[in-house]
Amino acid sequence: MGLVKNLSLVVATSGLMLAVTTEAQAVSLSYDSSIGRPANFAAGETPFTPGTIAIPQGIAVQKETGNVFVANDVTDQIQVFSSEGNFLQAFGGKGSGPGQFDGQSALAFEPNTGNLYAGDVVNNRINVFDPQGNYLNSIAQGQFSGLVEGRPFFGPSGIVFDNNGNGFVGDYSSDRILKFNSDGEITGSIGSNGTAPGQFQGPSGIATTPEGNLVVTDQFNNRIQVIDQEGNALLNFGTQGTGEGEFNQPIDAEVDEKGNIYVTDSINSRVQIFDKSGNFLSTYGEPALDAEGNVVPPLALGAPSPYGDPLDLEPGKFNWTAGSDLKDGKLYVGDFFQGRVQVMNVNNSEPVPEPSSMLGLAVLGGGALTLKLKQRQKQKAFKA
Repeated sequence: MGLVKNLSLVVATSGLMLAVTTEAQAVSLSYDSSIGRPANFAAGETPFTPGTIAIPQGIAVQKETGNVFVANDVTDQIQVFSSEGNFLQAFGGKGSGPGQFDGQSALAFEPNTGNLYAGDVVNNRINVFDPQGNYLNSIAQGQFSGLVEGRPFFGPSGIVFDNNGNGFVGDYSSDRILKFNSDGEITGSIGSNGTAPGQFQGPSGIATTPEGNLVVTDQFNNRIQVIDQEGNALLNFGTQGTGEGEFNQPIDAEVDEKGNIYVTDSINSRVQIFDKSGNFLSTYGEPALDAEGNVVPPLALGAPSPYGDPLDLEPGKFNWTAGSDLKDGKLYVGDFFQGRVQVMNVNNSEPVPEPSSMLGLAVLGGGALTLKLKQRQKQKAFKA
């Protein structure tokens, strides 16, 4: 896609006409690769088989190595893959002891230390690991609310850090965002339950803008909110639906260096991209289909398998988009019920040189263009 140029003609009261151009950057996604795969039960594999994934809740890409860390919710392990998709290691495991999990959520690297912060849902805490996956400590213990009626999830949700090392984590059931410092101490709370600007119903994912503001996926309000770190509402957009700019329970968000916002629109099984003002730019992905072309349903509670039936592993097909991360021009998105992470290239169009013929165009009441037309008329009359 080329650069989109919106051309408007401005006519001044004096008769002066100027050509004015405005530029809008076009951003799109294209499939690059997949990381991980669903377990092959027919071949005797289980979700504990190295390299397989089941219900990828959180994704974080390590800046120094490019390794991809995936919260594998069914096994309560964090699995690590190289940027090429090769399985490297797993750590964690089910339990309540140091470094163990009972239900996983988001992952995020703290930019100054490189430590990994991982949501531990039922244990009501965030587990912290060093860059190699060694357990360090747990923070925010007991700070998150339990399950509330009508919601399938609870506890710590999205985690993000600003450039000053301040951390922010969603308290999903209490409809607020907790702020914590480098020592893991809770230093503030943002938001409350509701539908007004600055209020939430299920703050599931959090990202930061280049200016340090927070972009929040307000899941059950089916919108995106941008707030400052004091909780003042700056922008919100979206409503429930399947059209462009509409959502069906958005789960996570990422922001690039230009402020463009990438939203995993979970039940719509796609990613939508918006500019920093909330204007729709493009979409990528579509629901997984069965052999008859019907949308594969999500899992029922208590289903015997963590995967959709059937699987549709064609590139760009999702059975719900889930946790995400954006690094070095690639967007990593969990394919929730298909046991993989899909990697997309972020395609930004290059600026198109402005045509010189449109620059400085001026038409005065008795000016150059009128004179040129009269000259052409005289030439035609002479030839006749």
